[in-house]
Amino acid sequence: MLDPAQLAALAAVHRRGAFDLAATELHVTPSAISQRIKALEEQTGTLLIRRGQPCQATEPGLRLIRHHDEVALLERTLADDLPGLAAPGPAMLRIAVNADSLATWVIPALAATDGLLFDLVIDDQDVSQDWLRRGEVVAAITAHPGPLQGCDTIALGALRYRATTSPDFAARWFAQGLTPEALATAPGLTFSDKDQLQTRWATQRGLVRPVLPTHRMASSQAFVDACLHGLAWGMNPEPLIAPHLASGALVELAPDTPLDVALYWQFTRLAAPALSPLTEAIRRAAKPVLVQG
Repeated sequence: MLDPAQLAALAAVHRRGAFDLAATELHVTPSAISQRIKALEEQTGTLLIRRGQPCQATEPGLRLIRHHDEVALLERTLADDLPGLAAPGPAMLRIAVNADSLATWVIPALAATDGLLFDLVIDDQDVSQDWLRRGEVVAAITAHPGPLQGCDTIALGALRYRATTSPDFAARWFAQGLTPEALATAPGLTFSDKDQLQTRWATQRGLVRPVLPTHRMASSQAFVDACLHGLAWGMNPEPLIAPHLASGALVELAPDTPLDVALYWQFTRLAAPALSPLTEAIRRAAKPVLVQG
């Protein structure tokens, strides 16, 4: 039998990146954390944590962390079904979410789900499925429909993006219209190296293998603010900028040329019953915001 306290220590060290931070989270000493990890490694006969800065779980360690998360969710569901059992504390649910979904429609879904604490991994929708594949999260909002072994997938709709900027920026950099030359010189916005939305949209506009000059800003709201202040152009999610487009504070570089990014809710099959309230809340929150069908 696996010791739940040892599994909790393993998960905390990996997610906090250090033994002392894990100890603080679990209200024990760093020595206790070290002893629990050592005992678990001796029991399983394999290295579970690579010591370093930060400390990271090995592949077997990630598998045990996923087991720990799934058991915690299942125990929470069991307590709900059997009132005679002592109710555990809120289960910690770790999910991968892209920043634009978090900024536009995910928070209401989380707020509508009781009895859970959320540990959100913020990453691009094109790579969020990797977190689920590695066993580091039990669910993810992703651009990949799957299939992914051991997981179920629900289509949510598409988040619509529009290439927008301020009227002054458009007049300065695109006076001759949306030309490949203008796109190759006008400053744009990129969330991170994983962000390909601007490149995809520019490619659709005729720029071959575009290398776009860009500011890097890892914030959905900063994208909107940068465009409003004429710093750059960027692919902004329509729900965030609809009022600015209506008022004229933002304009599209090319009218009616949206880029739709299909999104999916993927989750481990074993945890599906425990996740069902959140899954339902995710579907309800996505429906009025995302483009359907």
